[in-house]
Amino acid sequence: MKLCVLANLYGAKTLDETLARLKSLGVEAVEIGAGGYPGKAHCDPAALLADEAKFNEFKATIDKYGIEVAALACHGNPVHPDKATAKMYDEDFKNAVLLAEKIGVDTIITFSGCPGDCDTAKSPNWVTCPWPDDFLKVLDYQWNEVLIPYWKETVKFANAHGVTKIALEMHPGFCVYNPETLLRLREAVGDTIGANFDPSHLIWQGMDPVAAIRALEGAIYHVHAKDTKIDPYNTAKFGVLDTKHYSDEIHRSWVFRTVGYGNGLQYWRDLISNLRLVGYDKVMSIEHEDSLMSIDEGLEKAVAFLKESIISEPKPGTMSWA
Repeated sequence: MKLCVLANLYGAKTLDETLARLKSLGVEAVEIGAGGYPGKAHCDPAALLADEAKFNEFKATIDKYGIEVAALACHGNPVHPDKATAKMYDEDFKNAVLLAEKIGVDTIITFSGCPGDCDTAKSPNWVTCPWPDDFLKVLDYQWNEVLIPYWKETVKFANAHGVTKIALEMHPGFCVYNPETLLRLREAVGDTIGANFDPSHLIWQGMDPVAAIRALEGAIYHVHAKDTKIDPYNTAKFGVLDTKHYSDEIHRSWVFRTVGYGNGLQYWRDLISNLRLVGYDKVMSIEHEDSLMSIDEGLEKAVAFLKESIISEPKPGTMSWA
C-alpha cells in the first residue's frame, strides 16, 4: 500500500510546487483534481487534450518527481436535474476519462450524483426515509429512470477508453452514500462501479468502517484517508444530521479531522489491516479537510500518522512460522 495525497489541497500552488512538496514528505502517489468539485487547478483535461505541448509539459512535471498518478478526481453531479449543470459535470467526467486514457490511469473518483424528484425538478432531492410514500416514488424515479441508465451508458464510455474503475465516493446528499447503495448500483451496472472508500462520511452516519470494508470486499477501488470526530454532547442533543456550516465547529455534531484526530492509531491500523484482508492494497490518499489545522500542519501530521500505520510491503506468500 502506498501513501498518496489528493493534491487539490495545494490548489494555490503550481503542479510542480505541489509535487515537490509531496515528494519532500515521502509521498509516493498522487490523486489529481481533474474537474467537478475538486477543480482543475493542476489539471484541466479539456485544455491538455487540445494542446499537445501543454500535455507534454504536464506529463514531464509528473515524471520529474517520479510520483505515481493513482487516480484522477472528478467529483460532480452528472445527473443533476438542471440540464446545464448535469451537462457540465458529465463533460468534466468524460474529459477526465480521455485524459486518464492518455496517461495510462485506470481509475476515476467521483460521486454517483443525485437527481431531482421528477423531470421538471430544479434541485437534487436526497431521500432519507421511506414515508410518506411519496419518497419511495421519488427513489424509484431516481434509480430506475435516471441513475441506472446514466451509469450504464457512462460505464460503456469509460471502458472504451481504458478506465475500468469508477470509484464512487459514498457521500450523503447523493444516491450512493453507504455500502448498500454502492452495491445496488454495482449490481445494476456492473463491476466497473466500485467504491472510493472514505471512512469520514461513514463514521458520522454511525457506521463501523471495518464492517463496511468487509461488506465491500472486492469492490473497493480507492481509499481516502480522512477522519471524523463525533461531538458526543452536540450529537446527544441534536443527532448526526447537521446543516450548520463546517466552520461552526464547536456547535456541530461532527467535524472532519486529520487522521488520528477523530480516531486513534489502533482504529486506523484495524481499518488498514482489514483493507488488506479484503484484497485492497493500492493507496491511502490523504484528503485534507480539517478546519482546525492549516494545510501544511494537517498534511504533515497525516503523513506522519499514516507512515506508522500503512502496511507497505507485499503480503507474504507463506507464513514464516508455518
